This record gives sequence, C-alpha cells and structure tokens, in this order.
Amino acid sequence: MAIGTARMASLCLPNSELHVAVRWEGSPAMIRALGDPTRPAALLYPGEGAIDVMAEPPSTPITLVVVDGTWNQAKKLVRSNPSLAALPRYSFVPPAPSEYRIRREPREDYVSTIEALVHVLGALEGDAQRFAPLLIPFRAMIDTQIDHIERIGRPRLRVGPRAPRPQRQLPEVMRSRPADLVCVFGDANCWPHGSAHRSASDLAELLRWVALRPATGELFEAVLAPRTPLAPATPTQIGVSEQALRAGLSLPDFVAQWERFVRPEDVLCVWGEHSLRLLADAGALGGRMAVDLRQAVATLESRRPGAVEQYHARLGIAAPSELAPGRAARRVALLAAVVEQLLSRAH
Repeated sequence: MAIGTARMASLCLPNSELHVAVRWEGSPAMIRALGDPTRPAALLYPGEGAIDVMAEPPSTPITLVVVDGTWNQAKKLVRSNPSLAALPRYSFVPPAPSEYRIRREPREDYVSTIEALVHVLGALEGDAQRFAPLLIPFRAMIDTQIDHIERIGRPRLRVGPRAPRPQRQLPEVMRSRPADLVCVFGDANCWPHGSAHRSASDLAELLRWVALRPATGELFEAVLAPRTPLAPATPTQIGVSEQALRAGLSLPDFVAQWERFVRPEDVLCVWGEHSLRLLADAGALGGRMAVDLRQAVATLESRRPGAVEQYHARLGIAAPSELAPGRAARRVALLAAVVEQLLSRAH
C-alpha cells in the first residue's frame, strides 16, 4: 500500500475499519466483520456472478468488505481467504474513468479503492453525491505527486547498500505447532463451472472429506449424500461409487462428526484454496487457521510446485500408504508426506 487510498478512505469514514494482512482466516477481525446477521457481509469484487450494485443495491444494511492493493494482490488476498471468497459479491461500472493519473489501470473501467468506495457507498446510501468529498484529498495527493515528479525530473537514487533478503522459511505456525497440523482435502460434485447446480459463488457441493493428523495418525473420512443432482462423472473422478454417495451423511451429520474430530487450535493444511472454500461453503470451517502448502512451497523454492502429485514425485520420497479409497484420501496421504518432508528440512 505505497500510496494507500484505502487508508485515506478509512480516515474519512468514521464507521469503517482498516486491517492490513494477507491471510485472515480465523482472525477476530474477520469473525467480527462477517458475523453480524443484521448486517450480512458482501465483498466488493468484480467477476462472474457479481451483482451490479448500481442496478440492484441491497434492500437492507450490509457490511461492505473491500480489498485493497494491486489487482494481483487483491486476487491473491481473495484466493487466500476462503471466507472472503465465499461471500456474495457486488461490482459496478464506474460512470467515469479513474482519476488516478499517476498509475495506469489494467482496464479503463478499473478505478482506485477510494474511487470505488465513493461510487458504491453512494449507491448503497441512495445519494450519489454524499461521498464525493472523499475525492478531495485523493485529488490533492495526485496533484502533489505529479508536481514532485515534474520538479525532480529524475528517479530517486538508492542510498546505501541493498539490505540482505530475509531467509525464506516455512510459515511460523508449521514450525512451532506441528502437533496441531491437520492435512485435509475435499472432493465435490463435478458439475462444470457456471452450472446451475453450483452455488452463487460457483462452488459445487462437498461430497467427500478426508483429514489426517500427521503427529498422531488420526484419520477422519466422510462421504456426504448429494443435495443436488449428481453429475454423471462424479463417482469416477472422486473414486467413490454412486451407491456409497447416495448412502452418505446428511450435511448436519457431517458437520457434527467433523466438529468432534477437529480441535479449535488445529491448523488445516491444504494444497490450494479449493478444499477450504468447500468446507466454508458447507458451514464447517469454523474460523480455524489454515496453511496453503502450495503457496508455502512456492515461497521456499521461488517456483510453482504444480499439483501435489507432481511435487511429491519431485521430492523423490517413497509413496505413502493408502489411507482409504478415493482421490481425497490419496491426496491427503501425499499432503502428510510433504508436511513431514518440509518439517524435517526446516529442522
């Protein structure tokens, strides 16, 4: 947040809160922000399935969640926090191009955070001009930056030697709390993206959930009965027969069994965000902390690790024992082997 229009907006809006981080799952700030049923949370974020807030503003008060940063940073923030990714989304088409003259937006209809808030809050409050004064300090900041560039006429020079880069490490929670790590993977009904059988956030329903606590070997596995029509390819893709799926747990029974297995202090280890999004959509995430092993490996090795099967093969370690039938169990076993390897490397 080098210039920080989000901070500028927060200083102008007395009922707003500004929090700076990348991962928010389980944080008190997120739980509080998303947990008020009288003001349900919604995410201001463009994309498929987003509601045009100018055309269809909500009829009741909401908690508006806005992410700030570059567009790549904003995408990463939403991907890294399943509770955010699962929120209903609002978007809008700005009535004029951005005034952010010192930065080029990726598209003409993209605007800065503070400009977005002016347009969207005006739509939510039914008064398009009420929040226009927020742009006064924004415009002054832009004018100051341009004036400085014109006066200096040259880029800033680095003073002194470059600071050494910090050593890349595993997330601290993995290094300090190995007994709390739980490797998880979820499989879903295999309807394609955009199908009417997916949720408003384009998620298919959770049908298979497997979890392993590497420190003790405790295993949790569950099959959930479909709540929507079963996609024809699902049994083959996830490795569970249609008969077993039809006889699976109800969603409330699954949540109850999962809560008896998992502990409040557990840290869920995943490969990518999809499994966490499925668990959150099922109402069973419970605000627990999570670690994306794929992202952790990418940070450690400065390259994309690919699928967990690919990374496990690259490590050259022995194939893990089969935990249970199906793809979810196979991938959880691979996750546990990767966790063991990463922890041994860290020590």
